[in-house]
Amino acid sequence: MLETAELKVGMKVPDFSLTCYDPKAHDFTTAKLADIKDEGKWTILFFYPADFTFV
Repeated sequence: MLETAELKVGMKVPDFSLTCYDPKAHDFTTAKLADIKDEGKWTILFFYPADFTFV
């Protein structure tokens, strides 16, 4: 069972990875939050269930 914790504004997001589609490569890839943070990129995380899905 997946354990979840409540996150609030100002708290650090735990590291995670997910499978995503890369339109430049026309293929699926894995994105890791730690890699994005290491590159110094700004990141916006949002959750919108059932949207942007391949149905």
